Amino acid sequence: MEKHKFIGKNREDAVRQATIALQELEENLIIKEIGEQKNLFSKKVEIEAIERRDIKPYIKELLHDLLKDLGFDAKIEVRTVKEMPVYTIYSNHDSLLIGKNGRNLNALLTVVNQMVKKEIGETYKFILDVSDYKERKEKNLEYLAKRLAREVKESQVEVKMDSMNSYERRIVHNILSKNKYVYTESVGEEPNRAVVIKPREKKEENEKSE
Repeated sequence: MEKHKFIGKNREDAVRQATIALQELEENLIIKEIGEQKNLFSKKVEIEAIERRDIKPYIKELLHDLLKDLGFDAKIEVRTVKEMPVYTIYSNHDSLLIGKNGRNLNALLTVVNQMVKKEIGETYKFILDVSDYKERKEKNLEYLAKRLAREVKESQVEVKMDSMNSYERRIVHNILSKNKYVYTESVGEEPNRAVVIKPREKKEENEKSE
């Protein structure tokens, strides 16, 4: 991933030079001020510019090199889902890459996130998967959440799900966010934080009695 440097009489001037030279809008660039050049009569600002479109292929290459160093012969496919880059790894050792309850996959994601943030200076959101493991897990979570929501609706008794990470909890919250009969809350402390599905009618009754 190429980093382009520009020097201007101020930050705005340096950014203007970057947009002209790279033929990109400012919002399509990651700009980082890296220094100042001063003399008796003037001050100049130096910036570093990265084109956002270069980040996606950079992460693919980074993943490939990292997995190779770890001894994995892997293929990486990249697609975009709801404007979010999704990197799917295919290898002969998928179960090892995923780990128990996705722990190894989550650890790999954390490492890559940190490496990318160090390189570009900001957080870049993307999804990392192994042989569609997360996609299958999302579908299973969706099925479970909807089934438990029906049970809560019928029994009017809240249900606490098993502990989940923030990504999985967010999936459940999103799935049931528009449900007319139940609502969700996260309870507990990490790593044992969980989602509770509660009947909406009881919530409304409590609000009316207050």
